Amino acid sequence: MKRLRCVAGLLCLAWGSLQAAECPPLLQQQLPKLRSQETLDLCQFTGKALLVVNTASHCGFTSQFKGLEALYQEFRGEGLEVLGVPSDDFFQEANDQEETATVCYVNYGVTFSMSQPQSVRGSQATPLFRQLAEQSGTAPKWNFYKYVVDRQGQVVAAFNSKTAPDDPRLREALRRALDSQP
Repeated sequence: MKRLRCVAGLLCLAWGSLQAAECPPLLQQQLPKLRSQETLDLCQFTGKALLVVNTASHCGFTSQFKGLEALYQEFRGEGLEVLGVPSDDFFQEANDQEETATVCYVNYGVTFSMSQPQSVRGSQATPLFRQLAEQSGTAPKWNFYKYVVDRQGQVVAAFNSKTAPDDPRLREALRRALDSQP
């Protein structure tokens, strides 16, 4: 019986190592979930196209949540994930996570993944946003910057805040990311 548990343990360890090896460097991290004690393991997005957006609850672009949710609903069956990362780097995020959650989940009906507020620019930026900026050549200059990541974990496009979720250029970049091979 001990031998069987030992073999099972080794198999689990090997499987975990294999999964970690397949997870692209950009996704080898975790963020705390909004309104939760749980974390988002970004490796769960391995093999999927990903749209990462830094958000804010009290910004002129906050209404983009509606369009982001529409994109998610339209393309999630094809393998698109959306990750919203609230940030107060531009002084427009609520001081209370409950208020942030209300804006996202209640006011705009967001069903895609949301993290707790994080820093997205400068030396204090979360590793995810440092890597997004490095790969794309641009860090967020305001709220609702958008990064399109292909199925291999590579940034294929970045868009500024003024780019609406229904912009044809953003949709084309999402199509390229969705059509990429995992």
